[in-house]
Amino acid sequence: MRICLLVPSICGMRGDVRSVVNLAGELAERHEVEILSVRRHRDRPFFPISAKVRLSWVVDDRPGVRHLLPRGQVHAEVALWRRLRALRTDAVVSTRPGLSVQVARHVPRETVRVAREWGRPSPPGPITKFYPRLDAVVAATERGRQDWDHLLHGGADVRLIPDALPAGPWPRSRMDNRIVAAGGRWVPVKAYDRLIRAFAVVADKRPDWRLRLYGGGPEERRLRSLVQDLNLHNHVYFMGTTSDLSGEFAKASIVAVTSRAETPQTPGMTVIEAMASGVPVIGFDSPSGPGEFVVEGRSGVLVAEGGAEIEAYAGALLALIDDERRRRELAAGALGAAAVHTAPVVAEQWEKLLTSSSS
Repeated sequence: MRICLLVPSICGMRGDVRSVVNLAGELAERHEVEILSVRRHRDRPFFPISAKVRLSWVVDDRPGVRHLLPRGQVHAEVALWRRLRALRTDAVVSTRPGLSVQVARHVPRETVRVAREWGRPSPPGPITKFYPRLDAVVAATERGRQDWDHLLHGGADVRLIPDALPAGPWPRSRMDNRIVAAGGRWVPVKAYDRLIRAFAVVADKRPDWRLRLYGGGPEERRLRSLVQDLNLHNHVYFMGTTSDLSGEFAKASIVAVTSRAETPQTPGMTVIEAMASGVPVIGFDSPSGPGEFVVEGRSGVLVAEGGAEIEAYAGALLALIDDERRRRELAAGALGAAAVHTAPVVAEQWEKLLTSSSS
């Protein structure tokens, strides 16, 4: 089968991009797989891609690249429409509502057309109009599946298929390093300031523990200033970006997730990669948070939001820091929970969906 995975940009450091790369690599073992990126901003993607996966772009926005037509959003949309109409593939999986609408409008009807969704439904106008033309809508979580099914009122086939982990074997934590790790984009909705403030309490009581922050983004200057203000420069370390977050999580004994409740996309890949590394997760019990992946008391710890949430989060960290036996029990549970996200298991679900939709 020829499968095209359509993304806005394959160059980003995002969990949804990571998920697409993982899925493409596994599907490419048995199918012809292409990742079609609307834009190209840099020479190489952030995450390594299997050599068996074909990579192509609609618009090349790298500095110094000359264009025959004026650059801009209109140019990109026209170029995308032309590319979609000319596609010769068996299935297209689009990974953003705006792209899925264009796939529904312009990809030939004999092609299997599927929307892959991570976030909550966007304003419904174009979605309710064009999504019924698609063969399926696939959510990454059960809550997402329910949200999309409610929005579309049965007008589309809404399925649940989880995100895929990178091909194994995965690195596994020995659970003996006094390190708390966190990773992702440093943007306001990820709320790393909450984590830093909570860790100030931890550092005061357990000064031999360290917090490592992996990633990058517009919040870096503010977060560094906060670390300085709280006198945490010997306890909190900014580690920069990495394409191997699982490997870095395997050096830790706890992974912290502090995304806010209104985060439009769940912190899925961060949580999944932590669990696959055999590390328990502590997160806030928000509507679109770690609770969609973590089972309280089995694979991690969930803290209630609101009120004295910083103190509560710090207390959860300290409780796990002081109880090695519980940490190891949760780590074992995390490994078991990660099994449903293995690349072969997830790819098989996609293959069944695409095959049944084409018949």
